[in-house]
Amino acid sequence: MARAVGSERFAMLRAVASTFDSDGYLRRRARAADPFTVPIPRLGDVLFTGSADGVRDILTAPATELSAPTPNPIEPLVGSGSLILLSGDRHRRERQLLMPSFHGERMRNYAGVMAKAARDEMNGWKPGDRISMREAAQEITLQIIIRTVFGVDDADRRAEYTRVITGMMSAYIAPLMFMPELRRSVGGLGPWARFVRLRTEFDDLLTEQIAQRRATGVDGYDDVLSLLLSATYEDGTSLSDDDLRQELRTLLVAGHETTATSLAWALYHIHREPQVRERLLVELGEVTELEQLSKLPYLSAVLQETLRMHPTVSVVLRRLNAPLTIRGVERKPGDVVGIAVPALHFNEDRWPDPDRFDPERFLERKATPFDYTPFGGGHRRCVGASFANYELAIVVATIMGGADLVMPDDERRKRTPRSVPRGIAALPDREIVLQVR
Repeated sequence: MARAVGSERFAMLRAVASTFDSDGYLRRRARAADPFTVPIPRLGDVLFTGSADGVRDILTAPATELSAPTPNPIEPLVGSGSLILLSGDRHRRERQLLMPSFHGERMRNYAGVMAKAARDEMNGWKPGDRISMREAAQEITLQIIIRTVFGVDDADRRAEYTRVITGMMSAYIAPLMFMPELRRSVGGLGPWARFVRLRTEFDDLLTEQIAQRRATGVDGYDDVLSLLLSATYEDGTSLSDDDLRQELRTLLVAGHETTATSLAWALYHIHREPQVRERLLVELGEVTELEQLSKLPYLSAVLQETLRMHPTVSVVLRRLNAPLTIRGVERKPGDVVGIAVPALHFNEDRWPDPDRFDPERFLERKATPFDYTPFGGGHRRCVGASFANYELAIVVATIMGGADLVMPDDERRKRTPRSVPRGIAALPDREIVLQVR
């Protein structure tokens, strides 16, 4: 069996050190040799690639030959029956059931809710205020999920969801994610006990919402919960309450912090680059309907470039069910392989001057599924990718049209933040702050 060119004697130490700058680490390793191996606890020596050819080798493999790698650190959050963790025929069936909720007319129905969530957040902004854009974005994206996914409109009820979800997500700290031996409580105390209590509270809220919607029927509702309640598998069966809770938790985890981080990064670059901001405002000034926003070429290019430079997930992993060769390196069944997304998105052969924020590159040439993977790819591409892109377009446009924001001089003098792993997503290593003018 061929040896990965990029393997190295002290890879484990380097891998641990990389948690402080995982994107930079993956880029450096790919530049030195591609593919390369990184030892990951409980997964073994993972073979990574940051080249389009290598990504093609992975993503074009038959669905039956790839599965979700286990163990997965987010399982306590989403549940073992989550789409993210399923493989094979069950994954295919679940994916087919979920996909219609995030496409076409159903998705466009959410535009008004998305814009209102942004306006509600901006209502508290006053001239001179310095706004943490990631905190603001987290509030906006959470309210969008509570309304469009869970179908909760009552203000008091939304406040209860906000309290429980915020607490649950903050309680699931990195040590609990990556060190299962810490997932225990002592006399009902400790981080794990707090997380389990809040997760139970969240499940209770979801159980009540599911029961209420089953009792009243789904007619007249277009939230994702109602769509899932009315959906059936090919054999006519439907999701159980437990299945519903797990998929609703999955949609929260996949669409909250990730989208909020992308939103904060987009606003950072828009306000750091005056020419980008001015061109975007001109394009937005020609829009009369919310539904038009997702089709604007320059806004789309700005968002694509944001996701290129700041993918919220740094690695895409697959466990092999059959032998696979990646750029001449053979791997056997049971091995885990991965896409090093930052290395792929900063590959100079495809992206000239990759450290420069340049939306024009997406106007000049369309990205391929093998050189641009902000939502993964292949048979396991994120089912909510279209929803996330639509949400980003609506919210960015609403903020640009409703608030006059500037980047303060002291913020402009600081270095560009780095993406670092923080729990579920890769986050900026410092606050992104804009000021209301």
